[in-house]
Amino acid sequence: MEKTRLLGKTPAELKEIALAAGLPGFTGGQIAQWIYGKRVRSIAEMTNISKAGRERLEERYEVGVALPLDKAESVDGTCKYLFPVNGDPGNAVEAVMIPDGDRKTLCVSSQAGCKMGCKFCMTGRQGFHGSLSAADILSQFFGIDEAAELTNTVFMGMGEPLDNWEEVKRAIKVLTADWGFAWSPKRITLSTIGVLPNLKRFLDECKCHLAVSLHNPFPEERFALMPVQKAYPIQDVIALIRQYDFTGQRRVSFEYTMFAGHNDTPRHADALLRLLHGLECRVNLIRFHQIPDFPYGTSPQAAMEAFRDRLARGGVTATIRASRGEDIFAACGLLAGQHNHA
Repeated sequence: MEKTRLLGKTPAELKEIALAAGLPGFTGGQIAQWIYGKRVRSIAEMTNISKAGRERLEERYEVGVALPLDKAESVDGTCKYLFPVNGDPGNAVEAVMIPDGDRKTLCVSSQAGCKMGCKFCMTGRQGFHGSLSAADILSQFFGIDEAAELTNTVFMGMGEPLDNWEEVKRAIKVLTADWGFAWSPKRITLSTIGVLPNLKRFLDECKCHLAVSLHNPFPEERFALMPVQKAYPIQDVIALIRQYDFTGQRRVSFEYTMFAGHNDTPRHADALLRLLHGLECRVNLIRFHQIPDFPYGTSPQAAMEAFRDRLARGGVTATIRASRGEDIFAACGLLAGQHNHA
């Protein structure tokens, strides 16, 4: 019989499990402390629960932390981990740990593959192979070597987080709850192409930072890169975002991958300024990492700097994001869920 994973469950849910196993209700809180506080990986390690109680739990349940199948380390210290999905090594996702001074940020995946089909993204190229459970999302935090040192996370790995919002929300709850990791929402950023129904839910139900994949301010040109533009036009996405307050602790940023001659011109910068006018935000300019069978090249450094400066003169803060982990295919747009060696 396949066992149910406890990872990702709340103390209230764990209490119900404990009661069903004939244990006192407070055992649910003890289980939560063992999993999220002490990071144990087996029920047998929960030594303040009676041996008979642990054995009853083990008949139907397991902690359910999936360990990485593979690891690659970049020359810049970035580490990429390959994780099985629901115990299946044939269906794997990647998580990337990015060190930066005192910060260690985990770029976490929420789906195996992706439905969105962005033309310049390796994850989108591989198609969609399923959404991750909260347990599989959280395993990426538990299973890496730097688990105890993480300071931040970005839901920017494989998949569209808002296409799997219920499980992503459950994982974020564990990260931010007092009984979980007790992280501030300010330590978490969710990146999306703008799935409008769930974007509204995210903005209403969560206080984490938001990053929106924009990449081109002209609807027809964005559609050529991102088919999702037809279902969720970027103008509508930004109109929704304008209804919320980003002048306080929560931030919104826009991701903008730069393609030489295709979206890095003054015309594009000016259109981007018009699109974002009056919105408190930041634009992250991203160097494109070449992928097979895609005709565009990356913008030269001088073009990226000129684009950044034109945005700045128009009143929009823009930064050129440093590329990390490119040598191990861990940089933006390169995650494909593949083993790093045969």
